[in-house]
Amino acid sequence: MELHSKGLVASHMIVRNLLLEMGYSLQANRKTDEGSTHCDRDMQFEHINQQAKDFQKENQPVISVDTKKKELVGNFKNNGQEWKEKGKADTVNVYDFPEKGKGKAIPYGVYDIKENKAWVSVGIDNDTAEFAVETIRKWWMIMGCKCYPNAKKILITADGGGSNGSRVRLWKTELQKLADEIGRDISVCHFPPGTSKWNKIEHRLFSQITKNWRGRPLVSYEVIVNLIKNTATKTGLEVKCELDKNQYQKGIKISNKEFKIVKIKRNDFHGEWNYTICSKQHQND
Repeated sequence: MELHSKGLVASHMIVRNLLLEMGYSLQANRKTDEGSTHCDRDMQFEHINQQAKDFQKENQPVISVDTKKKELVGNFKNNGQEWKEKGKADTVNVYDFPEKGKGKAIPYGVYDIKENKAWVSVGIDNDTAEFAVETIRKWWMIMGCKCYPNAKKILITADGGGSNGSRVRLWKTELQKLADEIGRDISVCHFPPGTSKWNKIEHRLFSQITKNWRGRPLVSYEVIVNLIKNTATKTGLEVKCELDKNQYQKGIKISNKEFKIVKIKRNDFHGEWNYTICSKQHQND
């Protein structure tokens, strides 16, 4: 501005070179700021780690759960590159307008930390607590009960927000129904605010799914399910996946009266993050 006011004009190359000489460079945004750090962050990590070790010593299942990023279904660009013959790249829509697609895919995953196995339900409606617990139910019925036939309890590690959030009453209410149905107590440990990236499902499952389908347009639900099923790693990751066509209502509120059915035992250390939903079979123990 000062140069311009004096009648001097500098080309963009001159300005660029000046900035480089001053130590500037073109830089993109970096995702590092997750918000304020809770004072008990590290202690909660230690608590989760110890709980997981205790469960695994007793051969009780420890699962990590979360919702993967929602995806538009249709002939849209998918980031990444795939090996193709020269000039044979897939052609996709120029604009990612939802109305040009076939809907949205909502992958909710359950990752068995000890067995290195996972179940993913691909929802087509809403990401709700009811959907989350239904996915955990399917994991147990199809995979979990076979791996842990003598299990008496299950430990879930989950983020503090979203459909499986620590403050979501519907999440706890649905877990109570599941605990009663399968006759197992369900313990939950939530990660502290702003630490979702440390949830094991993020880097042991979801990142692998993303790598597997990079550069491939997610043109249909069938393609998405098959790509998730075919996700594998050198460490032997096994993934099963199924489309969930159910409709899940958003905004369900659980009243105080309805919430009384939840038999919850809160841990002395941050009971809002660490608690156990007791099944009917064990409520009088």
